Amino acid sequence: MKVFYWSPHLSHVATVSAVINSAVALCKYSQNTINSTIINSIGEWDEYKNELNKKKVNTIDIFSKKTFKHLPKYGFLKSRYSYWKIFLSSFFSLKNLLQQEKPNYLIIHLITSLPIVLNFLFNFDTKVILRISGYPKLNFLRRYLWKIFGKKLYRIVCPTEATKQYLIDQKIFNKDKIFTIKDPIVNISLINDRKREEVNLDFVKNQKYILSIGRLTKQKNFLFLIKCFNEINKKYPDYKLVIIGEGELEFKIKEYINQLNLNSKIIILPFQKNIFKYLKKSECFILSSLWEDPGFVLIEAASIETPIISSNCPNGPIEILSNGKGGFLYESNEVQSFVNTFEKYKSSSENDLREKIIQAKKEAKNYTLFSHYSNLVKVLNNV
Repeated sequence: MKVFYWSPHLSHVATVSAVINSAVALCKYSQNTINSTIINSIGEWDEYKNELNKKKVNTIDIFSKKTFKHLPKYGFLKSRYSYWKIFLSSFFSLKNLLQQEKPNYLIIHLITSLPIVLNFLFNFDTKVILRISGYPKLNFLRRYLWKIFGKKLYRIVCPTEATKQYLIDQKIFNKDKIFTIKDPIVNISLINDRKREEVNLDFVKNQKYILSIGRLTKQKNFLFLIKCFNEINKKYPDYKLVIIGEGELEFKIKEYINQLNLNSKIIILPFQKNIFKYLKKSECFILSSLWEDPGFVLIEAASIETPIISSNCPNGPIEILSNGKGGFLYESNEVQSFVNTFEKYKSSSENDLREKIIQAKKEAKNYTLFSHYSNLVKVLNNV
């Protein structure tokens, strides 16, 4: 069986690791009876080729000219320009690839408009599976594209039950085509290796720190988190806040930190390949997002037994944290709710905290590579 993956990306988004883990899981647990291949549309997968090759995952280049490094990556209008550039430059090369290679399945993530349109226009032997990556914002264009061109999709797979139900309620796709498959996030051996590394950061040496991780975008809501940290820091001045991430709001976020005179209390680190050592040493992990689906870093924090405080945003946190049994949920974008929830965390007994950690870790086990493989194979085999 040949399974191809299409997932053009402009920056270090969590979906990249999900695609890699999914492709690796299919090869590994099928004992190489399933052949996984990732399509490299503009050179975006170049930096992962050695890693993928070691894990027996193929890559196929379809570009005539690498443009990944030169495309704008941040900002709404600039990123939309890049999406259209990928669409136009890859149109015929992707079409030709599918006609020549005839993979059994094509699983599509992120910039999905091109394979959806191609699948509608041409009679490929390939069955196309739309993977919903993140909480789907149904603007007019996306709704129209999915409604009209999505009729020929083989399956639509969602990261959470809430998103599956949301799509069913929207009546865009045939409900019998919609499935939930949890992302392959937890690689136990990798986590065990990386969590042992030391955090060589003088900023937090011998001090308590709170950790948050994510792209510096509107979605992750870091300006709100900094505002909240300013409030709790009045009562708990020993704490520091570490934010790991990159993005278009970096200057604005740093400017806000400076305005609140919190430069000695908050540090922003660039993208880190190993976040587990930071999670292991942090006192708690905070997710401040306006939306997440499912929320990769929540699952990573849960798997490493870090206490979690999260916004109750759509759609992932309430499911991953078992409606509050696996962590502390506050009302999204509400400062007072955040402060009150942080107080609940601080006043929790060691026993109560341990119960939440155990529950979160239990839920995280549903996101292992093997669990993902088992559920994906059922969809592929129409079970």
